[in-house]
Amino acid sequence: MSILPALLMLTLAAFLESGGDALVRKGLGVSGMPRGLWFVAGAATLFIYGVVVNLPGWDFGRLLGVYLALFFVAAQVISYFAFAQGPTMPILVGGAFIVIGGLIMTFWQGAST
Repeated sequence: MSILPALLMLTLAAFLESGGDALVRKGLGVSGMPRGLWFVAGAATLFIYGVVVNLPGWDFGRLLGVYLALFFVAAQVISYFAFAQGPTMPILVGGAFIVIGGLIMTFWQGAST
């Protein structure tokens, strides 16, 4: 699979995982039948994430390294919009290192060992 479709698929997976986590978190804040519905929605979303994240044919270490950078970005977007929690300066600086690492793993075409 070429890089662009793989990155799009991994981005979808990142939003599915962070979204599934957010659904479970919402479920923890309520009781009764709504709690169960939030949990089922979260579990289904996380299952779909597990399928999507493994579709690109990259080696597992590279796949999850690149995915981690995309997950960080997706988690910050969902945190901001779903929970009104903006990133602090330490999160932005640390996240920049995560994203730079993801870019290196994605685009560095050196010899494999």
